[in-house]
Amino acid sequence: MKVLVVEDNRKVARLLVRALSEEGCTVDQVFDGPTALQQIQTVPYDLVVLDWMLPGLDGLSVCREVRSHGSTVPILMLTARSEVSERITGLDAGADDYLPKPFDLGEFLARTRALARRAASGEPVLRLGPLVVDRAERRLLVDGRRTDLTPREFALLAYLAREAGRVVPRSELLAKVWELSFDPGSNVVEVHVKHLREKLGDHGRMIETVRGVGYRLVVPS
Repeated sequence: MKVLVVEDNRKVARLLVRALSEEGCTVDQVFDGPTALQQIQTVPYDLVVLDWMLPGLDGLSVCREVRSHGSTVPILMLTARSEVSERITGLDAGADDYLPKPFDLGEFLARTRALARRAASGEPVLRLGPLVVDRAERRLLVDGRRTDLTPREFALLAYLAREAGRVVPRSELLAKVWELSFDPGSNVVEVHVKHLREKLGDHGRMIETVRGVGYRLVVPS
């Protein structure tokens, strides 16, 4: 499991990183809100541990911004604010769980495991603006109308939808959608993106090309 720890108290950050690493996680850490937002939009994390009080951009704003771009990455919010109203604010901003400081390290790890299990089960239906991607039924609705896709087109769209708001490198799409560990040197990704855009009609612009990197599915505000 790949985890991002966002905590400006470096002593607490070191403790969390060590505990998660001992659980077998791969852990990145950042210490301010703007950097956290950039990381979340760039790297496919399985979990984000996010402190409320951060320099540059507070955790609540980071959480709201991440959700506004359609990302469903699990977020565990940490804060010294323990009032019920503050917990509600954090959850309404898009956090999946909330842990007030000071907390027991065992409880922290148990909550991260619970969030990981919940994420692993996968949300079968992704609603992204005018698109509804039903991964269980392998069905796409565009403005409420069913749109037929080939199996590979659906797999590509489902992956971009799951990572909505993040630039997905071409190499990652080849690995996850085509199960290729190398670049065959063909334009297979570009061709499938072109077909997807055509089938999405006016909403084809939701799939953005990031030149030299890959593609990003952007949810309209």
